[in-house]
Amino acid sequence: MKKRLIMALLMVGFLLTGATVYAGPFGNPADVEDAKTIWKVLVKENLVGPGMVNSVPFEGQEPHGAILESLDKRITVGGRSGAVIVKRNYGGKGVSKLAVANDPAKYLKAVTVMFKRERGYDPENQDWFWAKFKPDGSLDTNPKGMKLTGRVAKGMPKGCIACHKAAPGGDYVFGHDRFVGK
Repeated sequence: MKKRLIMALLMVGFLLTGATVYAGPFGNPADVEDAKTIWKVLVKENLVGPGMVNSVPFEGQEPHGAILESLDKRITVGGRSGAVIVKRNYGGKGVSKLAVANDPAKYLKAVTVMFKRERGYDPENQDWFWAKFKPDGSLDTNPKGMKLTGRVAKGMPKGCIACHKAAPGGDYVFGHDRFVGK
C-alpha cells in the first residue's frame, strides 16, 4: 500500500512538473517528437529528402532491402551532438545498384536511422536511438501499429537492437568500428 502511494505521488509530481515520463519500450510520444526533430535535421544536412547527397549503392539484405546506401556524420539535434547513421533502403521490381544510382527516389522504400544519444539514454545498448521512416519522412510502424522509433524492439529476440548487438567492435555498427567507445 505504501509503495503504491509513493509511486502515485511520483507520477503526479512528474506530470505537474512537465517532466517526460517513459511511456513504453518504443514509439511513445517523446520518441515520436525526437524522430520528427531528427528528420528535420537530416533534411537540412542533405542526408534525406529532395536535396540528399547520394553515395555508392551496395547490395543489402533483409530487413533493410536488396540495395542500400549508408552515410554517417556528426549532427546536432535539440542541443545534443552525436553520430548519425542513415541507411537508405531500396527495393521493388527492377531494383539494382545501377537503377538506384540513376533514380533513387523510384526505388526508395524506407530510411533507417541510428542517432547516438547522450550517455545514459540507453547504456546497455550503447545509447543509440533508432527510427524507421517512410520515404516521405513519416514514421513506419510494426504490425501492431507501434511507431518504429526510440528503443526499437529493446529486449526482444528480433529487431534493430537484437540484430545490431552482433556487430563487430561492440559499437552496434556494421561496416566499420569508428564509433567504438564514443
